[in-house]
Amino acid sequence: MVIPYESETGPGERRDPAARAWGLGRAMSGKADVWQGTLALMVLKTLETLGPLHGYGIARRIEQTSAHHLALNYGTLYPALLKLEQEGYIASEWGVSENNRKAKFYRLTRAGRKQLEKEAREWERTTAILARFLTPGEEAP
Repeated sequence: MVIPYESETGPGERRDPAARAWGLGRAMSGKADVWQGTLALMVLKTLETLGPLHGYGIARRIEQTSAHHLALNYGTLYPALLKLEQEGYIASEWGVSENNRKAKFYRLTRAGRKQLEKEAREWERTTAILARFLTPGEEAP
């Protein structure tokens, strides 16, 4: 069972610092929040795949790609977008959304493409290591 982290706990509910540190969400909703450290990878990949998008579009695509198993908190997404922009991995400009509202559109930069490749390699390496723990009886090559 996933214990809600501090901002989601109500009166009398327990808090689990590990759940908070990993960004895990409520078990009762049937959805988990995005794990810490994976959001940047998902944002970069989304922008590589679909091209420029506004924040709401990025969030919807991440949730859609996860078959709605992930719940993306906008309080997490927008600081992540700001950080990626400050690091030079994405760039933004104001435009008009499909419902005729002013929106900031984000696009992947050349540095962002390189970072995406690096993070994808690191993720594959990490999951391969974890798979060794979850697959009993397999020996390291």
